Amino acid sequence: MDLNLLWFLLLGVLLTGYAILDGFDLGVGILHFVARKDEERRVMLNSIGPLWDGNEVWLVTFGGALFAAFPECYATVFQTFYTPFMILLFALIFRAVSMEFRSKRPGKAWRGFWDTAFSGASTLATLLFGVAVGNAMLGLPIGPDREFKGGLLDMLGPYQLLVGVFVVAMFAMHGSIYLYLKTTGAFQHRIKEWMWRCFGLFLIFYILTTMYTLVNVPNATRNFQQMPWAWVVVVLNVLAIANIPRAIYLGKPFFAFISSACTIAAFNFLFGIALFPNLAVSSLDPAWSLTVYNAASSQKTLGIMALIALLGVPFVLAYTSVIYWVFRGKVEIGKFSY
Repeated sequence: MDLNLLWFLLLGVLLTGYAILDGFDLGVGILHFVARKDEERRVMLNSIGPLWDGNEVWLVTFGGALFAAFPECYATVFQTFYTPFMILLFALIFRAVSMEFRSKRPGKAWRGFWDTAFSGASTLATLLFGVAVGNAMLGLPIGPDREFKGGLLDMLGPYQLLVGVFVVAMFAMHGSIYLYLKTTGAFQHRIKEWMWRCFGLFLIFYILTTMYTLVNVPNATRNFQQMPWAWVVVVLNVLAIANIPRAIYLGKPFFAFISSACTIAAFNFLFGIALFPNLAVSSLDPAWSLTVYNAASSQKTLGIMALIALLGVPFVLAYTSVIYWVFRGKVEIGKFSY
């Protein structure tokens, strides 16, 4: 068994799980300030209240798995993105604090401040995730000593920012469909308008990002010559995207949500295909890139970790399934709600 490949795939699974699950609650945060009434904002907060912290465990697990399986890549990536990661961490913490503090006092100024903080932090965190993906696709100025040779502004080029905005639009769409499933009445009717608008924005940035990637990031399709079966995922991705408006139009929001989740999963898969076998591509010299083989832990370490993952993953999936089952259904505002 190729343990290096196995852990590359497991990292992809963790990243996909995070993008799908935390994607919709980040999307709810992005849309939070669009709500008109205090009650609507409370409904939005309580739609993700029992779930958001569990969703972020996938990101923590991803970071831990990267550290254990590919420690040299972990060191280079965290040194490279140190400042953006600190900003991201601040946004995620501020987002959590906003949810907890927002309804502690009834004042409009108090709640308005935390509403702005929650929505702003959710948008900023999502944008940074997208910028990180854009940088991974373009490559980073990594030297032979595996040290970052650039500056912060090198990470904020037009392509990176375009991918960031694209991810914001995608998560907003994902979150709007989730909100439709969790609400009722007039608010749900307005959310249906949000779904169409968010899908329209997502489609625009999807087309722009795809065109830019095909023209200016030639390495994005490099592996498709060796793995032509990957084109099947491209076709499935397009079908999933096409099914989102179809399901919304037919009044089947659950299938729209599933299609949105499949779309995110397909993007993560294509992202992995574009990178493999690299983990961090050097834009200075491809020979200096960090791969799943030259940046990995020992085979013994990878084997022990694989055994732990085999035992632990079923518990994580079971816990996640139980939580989502317990908190299924429409949102109801009660005494102990946010």
